Parts: sequence; C-alpha cells; structure tokens
Amino acid sequence: MTFLKDNKATLRIILAVCMVVAGILHFVVPQPFIRIVPGFLPAPAALVYISGAIEIALGLGLLMPSVRQFSAWGLVALFIAVYPANLNMAFNHIQISGIPDTWWFHAIRLPFQFVLIAWAYWYTRSETPQLS
Repeated sequence: MTFLKDNKATLRIILAVCMVVAGILHFVVPQPFIRIVPGFLPAPAALVYISGAIEIALGLGLLMPSVRQFSAWGLVALFIAVYPANLNMAFNHIQISGIPDTWWFHAIRLPFQFVLIAWAYWYTRSETPQLS
C-alpha cells in the first residue's frame, strides 16, 4: 500500500493520460466503439463521440486541482455507464480487430472495470493532509 500512497500523483497522471488517449481514439477510430454500444441505446455514433469528449475533459480535469475531485467522480460515473458496452462485447462475442474474443480475455477485462472505478474513486477525496 505504501507504493500506491507514495505514487498517488504519478498514478493520477497515468490515469489522466490514458483517459485522454482513449477519448481521442473515440474520434480517430470510432467504429470499434460504435460496434460495442448495446442495441437498446439510441444513436451509437453520437454516444461514442460524446463519451470520447467526456473522457478527454475528465482526463484533463484530473490534472487541474480546482476540478480534480469533480473529474474523479465523473470518471467513476463514466466507468459505470460504459460497462454495458463491455458486457455487450463479451456476451455477444463482438469481434474487434486486435482484441481477443476469448473467455480468458473477458474474464480479465470485465473485472478490470472495477479496478478503474476504484482508481478514479481514489481521487474523489481531498488530497490535503488531515491534522490528527
């Protein structure tokens, strides 16, 4: 746990960069994201572009102290909101080039979403030291 505590700022930057890159990918190569949007949702392309923009904004927000906690809560909500797309991909065996469609891949990928939720949640608390 000491490693995490000692590297919280570095891990926040890594999460922020990953979110910005993921968000940019929604615009550069939207088709894989569009394909995994569950059928019950309207306008899959619009949802992909909107979620990409939100990922970029929230990722950048993690880097700004004034909106860091808000952005972290936004990422928690976003990771929960996109989980149905991950389930859709796994349960309907949606093939995406370069991504394995195997039980073991999904057995790792689906629970990893909860790691992302916890990672973002970690930044929802103030980083000001508490006096004892």
